[in-house]
Amino acid sequence: MGGAERASEKFPVSAGILFGLGLGGFFDGIVLHQILQWHHLVSSAGYPPDSVHNLEINTFWDGLFHASTYVFVVLGLIVLWRSAHRTHMLWSGKMLAGTVLMGFGIFNLVEGIIDHHLLGIHHVNETAPRDHWIWWDLAFLLWGAAMLVGGRFLLKSGQAETADAAALSSSRRA
Repeated sequence: MGGAERASEKFPVSAGILFGLGLGGFFDGIVLHQILQWHHLVSSAGYPPDSVHNLEINTFWDGLFHASTYVFVVLGLIVLWRSAHRTHMLWSGKMLAGTVLMGFGIFNLVEGIIDHHLLGIHHVNETAPRDHWIWWDLAFLLWGAAMLVGGRFLLKSGQAETADAAALSSSRRA
């Protein structure tokens, strides 16, 4: 097995992706749902936030959404913790940043395709004129794709650097 394979096996890629999924969900829920109030989880599924009753329904579903993103972060922490107990690991900040970006991008792509386009239960910016919603939804997907591609690039770059460092370290010991 070569240095790149050993280096990539040691880094918990799934932990970074799980963190990214959770952080992507937290960003969406905190920034888009709560701070900007552009949408709620089911605001286009017959529950526009125009009454207390509908806002209560949206708040409940937003809470379930936040709970699921919390689970992603906890799972990421578990994977990271288990990996941290291994002996002598070479980790790269690029690998962590890359996998978190990948997870965030995957969140945007999956959530955007399913919730915005397939189910239509909400759209990114429901405060914009209705005929502009599609542009906000497409921009959300492009943002997710850019994070996924950029994250993959960082991961590969970090893996190469880590493999080089591992090879240098083993050649010094020999």
